[in-house]
Amino acid sequence: MQATTLALVGATGGAGTTRTAVELAAMGARDGDDVAVVDAAFTTQGLSEYVTGRIDPDLTALLTDDPDAALSAAAYPVVGGGGNVGRAAGGEDDAPDLPGRVDAVPARAPFERVARAKTAEAARKLERRIDEAATTYDAVVVDAAPVGSNEAVAAATTADRAVAVRPATVHGRDAAQRLRGRIADVGGSLDATLAVERPGSGDGEEGDGVVRVPATDPEVAAAPTAADEDDAYARAIATAYETAFDATLDVEFPEPGLVERFAP
Repeated sequence: MQATTLALVGATGGAGTTRTAVELAAMGARDGDDVAVVDAAFTTQGLSEYVTGRIDPDLTALLTDDPDAALSAAAYPVVGGGGNVGRAAGGEDDAPDLPGRVDAVPARAPFERVARAKTAEAARKLERRIDEAATTYDAVVVDAAPVGSNEAVAAATTADRAVAVRPATVHGRDAAQRLRGRIADVGGSLDATLAVERPGSGDGEEGDGVVRVPATDPEVAAAPTAADEDDAYARAIATAYETAFDATLDVEFPEPGLVERFAP
């Protein structure tokens, strides 16, 4: 099956883009796909927190020092594939055994190499690495920062689809509108928006192309919760996956009981 590539682009810093990328990938693995999460947020390097053990080489090394290495050299298992490595970086014994797998291709590098990986030339190499991932995995999720760097532009314009991730607040809604304009400036477009809720927040907006994702345990060790849970969060991630990839999942959720159905 030919892979579909998705750029998740944060509308603001701290929107929850990396966590959402990992959760979407886990939902794809729950459906039986092999999914790669590629880090295009070189400044924050948050994806590396979801990997257990040493990261060497990382993605920036493949874009600078080791351009001839295969992408697999910087791919690290997160969960699934019949051989569990633990839930995220926590290594828990109850980590889900999924029919598919999730691999992370993280950035974990010193400032000097990050600077070289953020050049226009490196961005063109990143585009090729995303295409390479698409030949190896059933689906590819690219974690991108707000469009203001070469690597973020490469992610947003190379992937088959681009989706904004924003806080479910008025500020987040406005930031997503600004992001839409920036992506249009570089010749791209947004296919949908994921509004990530936080405890005690919410702007009440519902509209076409906007999927609300409930708040969840923010700890890295708790991820990916959507891999094996059947709660509102997992259901929202499934809806987000289908919207983001314009696909249909074959993941079944049990019908909620009376208490769940009528709970506020």
